[in-house]
Amino acid sequence: MTAAASRSQAPDDPLHAPLLAGDRRALARAITLVESTREDHRLRADALLSALLPKTGRSTRLGITGIPGVGKSTFIERFGLTLIGQGHRVAVLAIDPSSKRTGGSILGDKTRMELLSRDPAAFIRPSPAGTTLGGVARRTREAMLLVEAAGYDVVIVETVGVGQSETAVADMVDMFVLLLPPAGGDDLQGIKKGVVELADLLVVNKADGEFKAAAHRAAADYANALRLLHPSTARWTPEVRTCSAVEGGGVAEVWETAGRFRAAIGEAGIAKRRAAQARAWLWNEVGETLMSALRGHADVKRQVAQLEREVERGALAPSAAARRLLDAFLGR
Repeated sequence: MTAAASRSQAPDDPLHAPLLAGDRRALARAITLVESTREDHRLRADALLSALLPKTGRSTRLGITGIPGVGKSTFIERFGLTLIGQGHRVAVLAIDPSSKRTGGSILGDKTRMELLSRDPAAFIRPSPAGTTLGGVARRTREAMLLVEAAGYDVVIVETVGVGQSETAVADMVDMFVLLLPPAGGDDLQGIKKGVVELADLLVVNKADGEFKAAAHRAAADYANALRLLHPSTARWTPEVRTCSAVEGGGVAEVWETAGRFRAAIGEAGIAKRRAAQARAWLWNEVGETLMSALRGHADVKRQVAQLEREVERGALAPSAAARRLLDAFLGR
């Protein structure tokens, strides 16, 4: 199927019209379609996405990460309900750890955001991270376009958790938010520097009850630490805030900060960031597709087991084995 043929056929896709009308079932089916690895599904998904592109890009895209137990789901539910109360429609793309046995999501955020999932102005989609590094799923970007086309004006991407590779979400959102526990000082070492360097906003959660004072001390510690780092976004100095996802204090202020962030870098800045992200997405997709094609190549599959054994026992250098596999793939 040519690109022109794909574009001409896309409006006839049975998911096209209902998705644009905001049909949640059509949206869920469309996300399932883009997550499929079947070749015919990929062609259909590409055509559908191409047809929907003019209706995308009109949301505020937020990435939220944090260590396990920091309260990401509780915060996102409170945050989402707050935004819905202000008239917004909120989509949450939650990336869950993958089961090594089934490949599916282990947790499932709908069970952890019960109130938000029942609200008609919200859409929550948990997806397994699979083998993709960076705390996101391979098709998170496509899912983001689909929910925007369906009329959601705030898109939240919740990552698996914090780690060295937990930075890919920064390459697909307008603003990157790092949720932190009420601890500071030596506990700063528990947060990877790379994540802190990329964050546009640091939010210390659980600023309530016996942890309230500790949360404010932690916020001061993080603010001091940020002074030693170079801001990742031009015309914006990362801020540190406190909140209580349980009680709701400080949650609305996070959205107010997001508004100031957008105003500071301007629509031109948002457009420039998204253009760079789209370019990075292109090459990431090229890499992922090439790797998938290489693993599925008949000549590669015939050689890979033997080459892996030789590498494991030290009889062949990994670089030499890789060259042989590439030669087989390229027919050299």
